[in-house]
Amino acid sequence: MTSDPISERFAKRQQQQKLDDLAQKAKPREQREAEEKLIKETPKVEAIKADQAPGRNDPCPCGSGQKYKKCHGKDKA
Repeated sequence: MTSDPISERFAKRQQQQKLDDLAQKAKPREQREAEEKLIKETPKVEAIKADQAPGRNDPCPCGSGQKYKKCHGKDKA
């Protein structure tokens, strides 16, 4: 019987989460509190919104350096 790749990824993600939790518990309390404080104080980054849709020959807004028609515009053609 073949295994489901989605269930494999889910099991792998759960295992990684358990390992991360154990690693977090192994840290000193002061270090955990400092990390939590840093996470709370870090400003949120707002998404960049385009004023209009890019043209076919414009650079792709994802930042890949390719033209839009060769990157994210392939599916639109």
